[in-house]
Amino acid sequence: MKVLVRKFLKKESTSGIVLMFVTILALLFSNTFLSGFYNEFLHTKIEFKFGDLLEISKPLILWVNDGLMAIFFLLIGLEIKRELLLGHLSTFSKLALPAFAAIGGMVVPALIFVFFNQDNDFAIRGWAIPTATDIAFALGILSLLGKRVPVSLKIFLMALAIFDDLGAILIIAFFYTSKLSFMSLALALASIVILYLMNKMRITLVSAYALVGIFLWIFVLKSGIHATLAGIILAFTIPVSAINEKRKRVSPMKSLQHYIHFWVAFYILPIFAFVNAGVDLRSLSVEKVFNPVSLGIILGLFVGKQVGVFLFTYMAVKLNIAKLPKCTTWPQIYGISVLTGIGFTMSLFIDSLAYGDSDAFFYTDKLAILIGSILSGVVGYLILRFVKGKKHCSMN
Repeated sequence: MKVLVRKFLKKESTSGIVLMFVTILALLFSNTFLSGFYNEFLHTKIEFKFGDLLEISKPLILWVNDGLMAIFFLLIGLEIKRELLLGHLSTFSKLALPAFAAIGGMVVPALIFVFFNQDNDFAIRGWAIPTATDIAFALGILSLLGKRVPVSLKIFLMALAIFDDLGAILIIAFFYTSKLSFMSLALALASIVILYLMNKMRITLVSAYALVGIFLWIFVLKSGIHATLAGIILAFTIPVSAINEKRKRVSPMKSLQHYIHFWVAFYILPIFAFVNAGVDLRSLSVEKVFNPVSLGIILGLFVGKQVGVFLFTYMAVKLNIAKLPKCTTWPQIYGISVLTGIGFTMSLFIDSLAYGDSDAFFYTDKLAILIGSILSGVVGYLILRFVKGKKHCSMN
């Protein structure tokens, strides 16, 4: 299990570094003579048509946000399922601390955003933007610290981020769903029943699940519920283990997770970052940047996340609900709490659901995500760089 965790952390860390470079590239494209090409590229219409039965026509940016991100959510679902059944969240004692921390890290930032935007019905739609944590970026920062940070603290951050993702999934399902199509919902439900029966029959062919999963994605997309949730549903129907036709025990869940992890880390997330992080800074002013939405996001990510995560962690330990990870100190926990303010990928995704392609805030909402995430990353790194860990305690 330790080897698997280390491989996961290494891949996530490398992905975070790639995301940094892609974000810079997106900013260069959107703030130079290439901006026209960049915007035209994002809004290129791509159409999929199957006779008179099915037609899906969307700009490229929505194919990325609705389509490719469904695969990202499939990976999240597989990781949540694995950790709940086999890993670091399989018992109450293991899941209590990151669960409490994640709740605090969602509640406090949301309250800060609402405080600044409670009088604006359109702006308030973004209340969930500062509640997210980008695990790839956060682990990328931790990778720069090497053995200064114990593995137990990295696992705590990973588990916290998993609960954070679970919270984001529930928020998307309940609060960012448009008008429903009950026919499409019925077809989606039928797809879920088929996937469930395949699981019960111990079918091990991952491609069979993928085929039904594609139909599930189409039906969920057409239903009005955000299409990325199809990835989560599909993940929870993939068998953990089964006997294949050669009478050998295999793990379809583990095989699928291993296969798509590379594609998500080094292709899907960078593509998502490239099409969503391009903020035109050329016409911005101080007045535009520090509007209520921007302040709610920046303070939600940089202040709300660290206060919520640290406060709820402290309460969970003092109330004997959970224990601190071994080899960690309270200053290190505070440093991790600050790092959770790196929202980036998930924050940008929720922003796209809340405001679509609206320029009502001159795209300062996206800029605020970058500012809050950068502040959290830099300050969190500096804290963990200079605080001292426990003496005579193994970092491995």
